[in-house]
Amino acid sequence: MIRPSVLLFALLMSAPALYRYVLDEVDITQVLIRFIIAVPIAALLLAGLRFVTAGYGRKDEEQGTPVTPTPLEGKEA
Repeated sequence: MIRPSVLLFALLMSAPALYRYVLDEVDITQVLIRFIIAVPIAALLLAGLRFVTAGYGRKDEEQGTPVTPTPLEGKEA
């Protein structure tokens, strides 16, 4: 399933083509082709962003119990 953020980012990437369609400079098929090309590119870019930022909100791992070392008896240095 495609995330809504991917579709919104793809729409933003293809917005110049949509604007040129409004001004009647481009055909609707070119606008749709540019949007279809922008969807996988947006998905890859946002997946990379999610991968990079995945570890930022994690809590620190719990530390183990502290151990106090005891000296060995019977040996002198």
